[in-house]
Amino acid sequence: MALKEPASMDECVYFTNRNLGEKGKIRAWVYRQNCPKCNKALMGKPRDKGKIKIRATEYVCPNCKYTAQKEEYEDTLTFESKYVCPHCEFTGEVQIPFKRKKVKVFDEETQKQVTAESVRFQCSKCGKSIDVTKKMK
Repeated sequence: MALKEPASMDECVYFTNRNLGEKGKIRAWVYRQNCPKCNKALMGKPRDKGKIKIRATEYVCPNCKYTAQKEEYEDTLTFESKYVCPHCEFTGEVQIPFKRKKVKVFDEETQKQVTAESVRFQCSKCGKSIDVTKKMK
């Protein structure tokens, strides 16, 4: 299936490159999509005096100024990743819809189970779940 990795962060809504446990690794990204109204420019977060508003709850087309809410826009995106499974060390690729779900994960600092937003997919070989959690504060 040979996924094309992004050449620049400007192409992405989301990008991460991290280790999963002792043996696993993941590089994941979500490409920005063209404006659904004019189809000429990539949607992005709004800008204020040249700076991107990273906490904004909407995405704006720089060409026609069309605005879409964050949840509505992110539901149309595709999550792509190259990974090494932490369970069976299989190297694979996956493309799934970019939908975060709340899952329970073990926080090593507090030694407790906590709820975090995560994109979950199954390994192509062993079928075990792999979670890409949103960075916790």
